[in-house]
Amino acid sequence: MKDGFYNMNPYPQKNRQGIAARKALIVDDESDICFLLGNILKQANIQTVLAGSITEAEKILQSPNPFYYVFLDNYLPDGLGINQVKKWKELYPAIHLIMITAHDSYEERNKAKEDGADHFIPKPFSKETILNTIV
Repeated sequence: MKDGFYNMNPYPQKNRQGIAARKALIVDDESDICFLLGNILKQANIQTVLAGSITEAEKILQSPNPFYYVFLDNYLPDGLGINQVKKWKELYPAIHLIMITAHDSYEERNKAKEDGADHFIPKPFSKETILNTIV
């Protein structure tokens, strides 16, 4: 893992219609979750980039190539992901922000929704749950 993140698929794939694949940023410090989520998204022809912290994610989000999805864990080494939802939705209004967390509470779900999260998924999650969040 270079600089704490890596690109699971460096070459954009094309779907059957020849349209470039959508990109997803996965922000999670657990490598097994990144691997699992990355493989699920790859099956849906979604290119993934990984970040292990909020700081890394913010650097990646500033790249000229926009992300369609951001899968954001809540408990990260440098802060709470939920505190980034409003800021990231304001800076990048086109992203589909999906919170994923092992700490599922009513308060966190409400805060995430109020701040603009498109989905809130508790861990552990299923392949079907992830695929149902893809619009």
